[in-house]
Amino acid sequence: MAAGRKCGAGVPAAVIAAAVLWTVMFSPWTAPHVDFWLMMSCSALVLVSLATFFRPDTWRSARLKWTDFVLGAVIAAVLWGVFFAADRISSMIFGFARPQVEMIYGIKGDTDPRLLSALLLLLVGPAEELFWRGYVQRTLSEKWNADAGAAVTLAAYTLIHVPSWNFMLVGAAFVAGLVWGLIYRLFPERLWALVISHAVWDAAVFVWFPI
Repeated sequence: MAAGRKCGAGVPAAVIAAAVLWTVMFSPWTAPHVDFWLMMSCSALVLVSLATFFRPDTWRSARLKWTDFVLGAVIAAVLWGVFFAADRISSMIFGFARPQVEMIYGIKGDTDPRLLSALLLLLVGPAEELFWRGYVQRTLSEKWNADAGAAVTLAAYTLIHVPSWNFMLVGAAFVAGLVWGLIYRLFPERLWALVISHAVWDAAVFVWFPI
């Protein structure tokens, strides 16, 4: 608990920094003026640097096990299935759903899929998970309690996507954040499985097997 109170002082500043970065990347007013993948790569580096600066033990908060690779792949596969089904259902109900999904995929542009896969697998996915679960949720859970930490982290993770004005993107952030946050709430020792899951899911849903 003492560690949570000490490290918790940096959480508001770190989350505000993440919100500013995500606003610049996704807002209709700023996104056209930045190179998305360069901005995303720099933002991921900023997030993991903030997590390490405010909580140097972020990387050591859980021990990597071989089973984390299996569990991470399973979680990613289940999430892909959930999003596949949700896309089909939402497309039948909401006329705006599919066009908004296509807008998200439009971010890829002409970028080499191999480069995107590498960025998502090795940088973006791991950095986000180490920041949101390994630093923010872990610290808030120690400062308050596990339920409050999970709820506030989920709210922050979802809200930083609101400036995109893309309901499907915000909904995707909420669902994925809920799954990862709940698993971390129940099994904090499985942080590395979530890191692997986030990385594999990012690459799968965005590059390998688009929905």
